[in-house]
Amino acid sequence: MIDLFYFSGLPVAVLGLGKSGLIAAEALKLSGAEVWAWDDDPARRQAAAEREIPIVELTGCDWRELTSLVISPGIPQRHPEPHPVAALAREHGCEIIGDIELLGRAQRNAEYLGVTGTNGKSSTTALIGHILETAGRQVQIGGNLGMPALALEPLDQGGLYVLEVSSYQLEITVSITYDVAVLLNITPDHIERHGGFEGYVAAKKLIFHRQTKPRTAVVGIDDETCRAIYEELKRADEQNVVAISSLDQVPGGVGVRDGVLIDDSDGQAVPALDLREVASLPGRHNWQNAAAAYAACKAVGVAPPVVAACMRSYPGLPHRQELVAVIDGVRYVNDSKATNADAAAKALACYEPIYWIAGGEAKEGGLAGLEGWLANVAEAFLIGEAEAAFAQHLDGKLPVTRCGTLQSAVEAARKAAAKAGRAGAVVLLSPACASFDQFANFEARGEAFRSLVEALPGERDDIDGAEAPGRGRLQ
Repeated sequence: MIDLFYFSGLPVAVLGLGKSGLIAAEALKLSGAEVWAWDDDPARRQAAAEREIPIVELTGCDWRELTSLVISPGIPQRHPEPHPVAALAREHGCEIIGDIELLGRAQRNAEYLGVTGTNGKSSTTALIGHILETAGRQVQIGGNLGMPALALEPLDQGGLYVLEVSSYQLEITVSITYDVAVLLNITPDHIERHGGFEGYVAAKKLIFHRQTKPRTAVVGIDDETCRAIYEELKRADEQNVVAISSLDQVPGGVGVRDGVLIDDSDGQAVPALDLREVASLPGRHNWQNAAAAYAACKAVGVAPPVVAACMRSYPGLPHRQELVAVIDGVRYVNDSKATNADAAAKALACYEPIYWIAGGEAKEGGLAGLEGWLANVAEAFLIGEAEAAFAQHLDGKLPVTRCGTLQSAVEAARKAAAKAGRAGAVVLLSPACASFDQFANFEARGEAFRSLVEALPGERDDIDGAEAPGRGRLQ
């Protein structure tokens, strides 16, 4: 746990006692701070109190005593309307910061590599962390991915924090200047929290805050918004800027042509790795992740042949096109992390025929943008709050079965795939929705899918030797 020595003896408010907030409160308490913690959920307050975290109702406290509010990133500060505690903090001139900011203030001698984007940031962060660990670097991996920032280990000079950072976290982090900053892509998401798309883009661009040479910005150019950011950074010429693409070779950058990763960052157009041979990185979206990871690791001094070798051993992340089982020749793939249509499109592009489980708490736009991939879907099995709306959207485009629950959908998809008997069939959980209508989070939804699949009857193949999902197709 990180020592937050600079808050010793000072009162600090903590709002939100989920995973990262609770760790922040504990780190502050162990560092000698006077903690005033609050969560609107009584169960979370009780859990914190049982860990001897002082609970203080922050709407009724004396804000003149506080200089800092540590807020969980999911709590709105401005849009669509500020949480009452955030409004009080701003009214009294109290800074609003997050746990990654606390890490940056405590670990000033370490280096920082940050990854953001609408989609793919967790996979890219994990891939970068795997490469650096395998290459022998002193590294800690976390942030929005897995381990909260303050639960990471302190690092000596030369150590490197690899952090996934969301747009929410970037807005409440002011001290860190990333030695390498990665922006993968930007598509509309969380728009209501940023007061519109422009606010969302502005939050993502904060990852490049104060970067100067020799620091490096790695920027995806496969979407119009990020391409414009790349061109803006190149014109300013304040940091090194490397373009990455999954669509083609990139002059002066890192791209993918016909599945082969090509490094032209030194003007040599060197074929670095055939990504079609890496089972854990199926599909064009993972090719973008690989290009970004390659460029980022090269920027921190890992030799390109070492990067490629380490990439080959990457095991992948759970809930992101995770092959759970092969039963009676049908592959069952857990892509529960696909919480919007753009993310689901990445999976729909990788398989055929698909028995698609979708639905949950719909995001803005619903299934818009998936039309080009519906030909890969044999039948859709719909669940959750979005069931009726998705059924209407898909009416006339493909067969639809309304299932209500994930359990019913898994069973119906299994029967449909078995009856059709089509080669290469995949039962795919890629919901294009948030999970909160029926599950605590996407991880819980993915674990439920895994448990349901593991309980299915039938003959199982060894998935270690199974063909990788999407492998062998040009995505």
